Amino acid sequence: MPIFHLNISTRTTVIPDEEGSELADLDAARREAIMDARALMSAAILQGRDISHRQIEICDADGDLLMEVPFSEAYELGD
Repeated sequence: MPIFHLNISTRTTVIPDEEGSELADLDAARREAIMDARALMSAAILQGRDISHRQIEICDADGDLLMEVPFSEAYELGD
């Protein structure tokens, strides 16, 4: 299985995913990115912080950018 790195991009820096994850394909990597974004946003909300402006950069094993997943895609706006 291919290795995907899910790097977190903030307003000022990129936090690299040094290890990467073995995932079946890019769709699986996108699903993983959305789950990670939800978990990170949940923890941030409990601390009173809004990190919904961040995004996850999905890169291949060579470090090539394949897709960007904004945290805002990880949730639906409520009423």
